[in-house]
Amino acid sequence: MNYDLGDFFDEMYSNDGNVRPHYQDLSAALDSVSADRISQLQHSADKTQMNMGMTFNVYHDNQGIEKILHLDIIPRILPNDEWHHLEKGLKQRILALNLFINDVYNDQKSLKDKIVPEDLILGSKDFLKPCIGLKPPKGIWCHITGTDLVKNIDGNYYILEDNLRCPSGVSYMLGSRDIIKRIYPNLFNRMGVRPVSDYPIRLLEMLQYISQKEHPVVGLLTPGIYNSAYYEHSYLALQMGVELVSGVDLVTEDDKVYMQTTKGLQQIDVIYRRIDDTFLDPLAFNPASMLGVPGIFNAYKKGNIAMANAPGTGVADDKAVYAYVPKLIKYFLNEEPILDNVPTYLARSEEDRKYILDNIEELVVKETNSAGGYGMMIGPKSTKEEHATFRNLVKNNPDNYIAQPTLSLSTVPSWIDDHLEPRHVDLRPYILYGEDIEVIPGALTRVALKKGSLVVNSSQGGGSKDTWVLY
Repeated sequence: MNYDLGDFFDEMYSNDGNVRPHYQDLSAALDSVSADRISQLQHSADKTQMNMGMTFNVYHDNQGIEKILHLDIIPRILPNDEWHHLEKGLKQRILALNLFINDVYNDQKSLKDKIVPEDLILGSKDFLKPCIGLKPPKGIWCHITGTDLVKNIDGNYYILEDNLRCPSGVSYMLGSRDIIKRIYPNLFNRMGVRPVSDYPIRLLEMLQYISQKEHPVVGLLTPGIYNSAYYEHSYLALQMGVELVSGVDLVTEDDKVYMQTTKGLQQIDVIYRRIDDTFLDPLAFNPASMLGVPGIFNAYKKGNIAMANAPGTGVADDKAVYAYVPKLIKYFLNEEPILDNVPTYLARSEEDRKYILDNIEELVVKETNSAGGYGMMIGPKSTKEEHATFRNLVKNNPDNYIAQPTLSLSTVPSWIDDHLEPRHVDLRPYILYGEDIEVIPGALTRVALKKGSLVVNSSQGGGSKDTWVLY
């Protein structure tokens, strides 16, 4: 085998070079065809992605070119026992986070009991005062979550971050599965790969559940065609058979929300919003917002429209709050966390800040509210000038930074040129919280396509893999 495992945990090969049991059918299938044939299949997958319009815009890219999220045709495979463990841990985590958000906007017991520093929450720009006292429909704040995990060299999973606002990528999970099923038509049944194709149905059922009406009208609210995830917004609306609307399509009257249609106004009962909290309603939050709907928050408070995720959810989607989730699980559920966090140093703490400044060359430093791989420095991969820049950033605005040790992310074989090479990956499963909490048996596996890189974000040149969860 000409495959350099390196000093990492490889998902397909064990340290002695043997194929792990849950990868053996795939390995045999790959061995049965030539490298030229696999390259042809990879080329075909690239063209299919473009034909399907599976593209995204990269913010800060002045060329304005739409790109495909490169789909590597070698899937990642998770055995059932491993998935079951993740599923239990993710359900526990999202339950605790929902209880925390509800507490923050109501009794604030967890702040009074000093489980989380009061100033961290009440001083956050994502703590929305208009949401104080809010009771969302069915008592659920965060209905849709995309949680990022990584597997370290010890073979254990660690939670990397919680995405509670508008997590993206589920359309790539679904679209990728359609493409990969054509490439391996016989393997799915033989290996017992769990399907993900019913995600849009489950999402729609969850949205309908949070309405007071028996047959609610549902819409997906998008910021518009210039948003990086617009493909996903239109894809999900089409798959669910609901209206795709932007702020200009909606009006409020008498604290109710209506769509403007060719037949006049039609009341809308549930919104899956893909607009950040503060842009939802210029009357309640950011007055400069041109994306939201004036008056929609009042309609929400009156119970005339349901919304997923609830306004205010972003307060728990913060890399500093993330550090406290294990304590929140113990506090609200009286349970030990099933999944571990990555050890995290908070620059707002004097002791942690000193450690960060003294060891910045070895750490990953992140802005607490950035996403997409922006506002981040990977110490071992950065220059002395970059270390100095981030030292100053941390000193000048400590509340805005955390740091974590650099993990050895696991690798999965990827098709590079005409052969397999290991590439680092993370994992983003999707969780729906409606009548029950469901973890969809699949995920978006993001892969760092550049050799040795640990940055998997699509906006930073990352790609994706289909994720097979076995029965």
